[in-house]
Amino acid sequence: MVDEEGNLKPLKIIFAGTPEFAAVALHALLASEHEVCAVYTQPDRPAGRGRKLTAGPVKQAALDYDVPVYQPLTLLDADVQAELEAHEADVMVVVAYGLILPVEVLQAPHYGCINIHASLLPRWRGAAPIQRAIIAGDTASGVTIIQMDKGLDTGAMLEKRTCKITADDSGGQLHDRLAILGAEALLSSLVRISDGSVSGEVQDDRLSCYASKIDKKEALIDWSCPALEIRRQISAFSPWPVAYTLLPDGQRLRIWQAVAISADSNSVPGTVVEANKTGIDIATDDGLLRLLQVQLPGGRQVSSGDFLNAYVLKAGTQLGGNH
Repeated sequence: MVDEEGNLKPLKIIFAGTPEFAAVALHALLASEHEVCAVYTQPDRPAGRGRKLTAGPVKQAALDYDVPVYQPLTLLDADVQAELEAHEADVMVVVAYGLILPVEVLQAPHYGCINIHASLLPRWRGAAPIQRAIIAGDTASGVTIIQMDKGLDTGAMLEKRTCKITADDSGGQLHDRLAILGAEALLSSLVRISDGSVSGEVQDDRLSCYASKIDKKEALIDWSCPALEIRRQISAFSPWPVAYTLLPDGQRLRIWQAVAISADSNSVPGTVVEANKTGIDIATDDGLLRLLQVQLPGGRQVSSGDFLNAYVLKAGTQLGGNH
């Protein structure tokens, strides 16, 4: 798409997304030369202690820029589809939207619908690619821009950007880096869509794996697992749902940060081997896990040393959570 002087024309874009990861991409679009003609996002949800209906990050960004906001419960309704098609958009950008896009919506924009997915496809298709990559011990992650089709994250790949996963990365930290990377890749892909140079690479289904949605039940630590596996679980589930174990009095001890230690231990998994200002060492299947940052219900996140100043946890204490 070029104007009479041969310059690339800005694209008319429908944006569909809901959480903060999507809002980062929307902000990048709103700051670009492109026109965001409409924003589709999930209906407001109850949040906070008062359970007050609250707009998601994408809706908040759209309202700040006076972009029309649509919050249908489904895109399967013919009237909703007609309303969407009436925008006559060049492309629809979809980022963590949360609703199924029927064929009618996929085909409505001139260039169809494209998606930012937080993994190096075809690895980790599905709802929780960031957490699953950390849990699996992947050393790299990234984002993929895909041309959406009827499948789940199966469309042709338009662009990829890669970043490392370090041993210190939490799910939240990786999320934030990938959000920025996704916005950059999106703007790059839109240029190539506009000038006609974009081409899609078909995914190899043989290399795919599924990143299932995180279940809160997964946050309970099983101390009979290897220490490194538990450490990855803790990293992946920060800041949500936060891994935890059960103290002898039944309270949940949320664990925000820990390190695996190579050390011989004859203790039953889940046993406190040592507890001091350095950390709380817990026996696992193959060594020790040292808890560094923890939190009691209703309290704030503190170092293990500060926690021990207020809570007595002696060597030999058994923590709950084994399945």
